[in-house]
Amino acid sequence: VQLQASGGGLVQAGGSLRLSCAASGRAISGYNMGWFRQAPGKEREFVAAIKWSGDFTSYADSGKGRFTISRDNLKNTVDLQMNSLKPEDTAAYFCAAGSSFATSGAYRTASRYDCWGQGTLVTVSS
Repeated sequence: VQLQASGGGLVQAGGSLRLSCAASGRAISGYNMGWFRQAPGKEREFVAAIKWSGDFTSYADSGKGRFTISRDNLKNTVDLQMNSLKPEDTAAYFCAAGSSFATSGAYRTASRYDCWGQGTLVTVSS
């Protein structure tokens, strides 16, 4: 499956952005999907994930209450709604697809994902 992330941009602190990940080549209905981010000079970190069925989601503490992940298996897309953005949310955001996650911890682990899209840059100004 090929993944294409979009929706990044420049926003002021307190603003909102909606990132979208469009899949092609294969339906994402059988994949668990995740969003990760990487700020300059930092390691890639987990942001949010959603089970293939949509009935389980997981969020990093940094985004709880502010970020919402959703998926539309008919449209083959996964979105990340980000509200109340902070300067520390500035990073390149990546979507990823993985399968056969046996534990909740697997959703948070980048190495468990098989396919990655290119990043979309989010810049939050103070």
